[in-house]
Amino acid sequence: MADQTLTDIRPSPIAGRWYPGQSDRLAAAVDGYLDQAVPVVVPGQLIGLIAPHAGYAYSGAIAGHAFRQARGAAYDRVVVVSPMHAFFPAATLTTGHDAYQTPLGTIPVDRDALDALGERVELTPIRGDEEHSLEIELPFLQRALVRPFLLLPLMLRDQSYAGAERLGKAIAEVLQDDRSSLLVASSDLSHFYTDTQARLLDKRMLDCVEAFDPEGVIRLDDEGKAFACGRAAIATALVAARALGADTVKVAGYGTSGDSGGDKMQVVGYGAAAIFKSDTRRE
Repeated sequence: MADQTLTDIRPSPIAGRWYPGQSDRLAAAVDGYLDQAVPVVVPGQLIGLIAPHAGYAYSGAIAGHAFRQARGAAYDRVVVVSPMHAFFPAATLTTGHDAYQTPLGTIPVDRDALDALGERVELTPIRGDEEHSLEIELPFLQRALVRPFLLLPLMLRDQSYAGAERLGKAIAEVLQDDRSSLLVASSDLSHFYTDTQARLLDKRMLDCVEAFDPEGVIRLDDEGKAFACGRAAIATALVAARALGADTVKVAGYGTSGDSGGDKMQVVGYGAAAIFKSDTRRE
């Protein structure tokens, strides 16, 4: 689908606030974060990423560690799974528009994939949403990937493991076609603890992620032992990735808002991770 055929485009409600609103400044900022990051060395095929979703001034450097793993790659389709922070009486939401807009251009929605997913799980389309946690990942994808891609956007109100497992398996079924796909889970970690406390809590959560334990991600949050505001997005991506053959998760970066904002008394934690399918042919 070419850009010029798209007339129903979701405009960005966060450009100029959460990230630079001018295309040249945005490209330079994202490229800078990617340049500073170091790729994780894991033999195998990249299946998915976990990235934070705060404003770039706070979490951009950590997001760069996630998307650095996909820099230079090409995918036909990217599935971005995020929380939905606003209230909607629905478990899983998607866009009712044909494309997303950022200062770097438009990204067409994969309507065929959404229709196929909607045959497996209930999806509620919404229009004109203000959700930042999905959009914030898009400029990184636009700069990291070497060609345009279709977007399958999903925003979750249901934070249960049952919902994540159901959705993750359905996503995997839809992705088993002849198109190349990348999963992206959007999530920050603990909120408003001291920097010292946050690092302990967030290590517990990231250890669980690296153990490839989607159910544990939900359980830790439920029990108040560690936190992720996009816990269901992480769990969904892990379930889908496992169904697609992934077997390894590597944490690629970590930091808190205190690293950039200076306030160490009430911070937000940010983690980056890569989900791989190991190359079993290696000796």
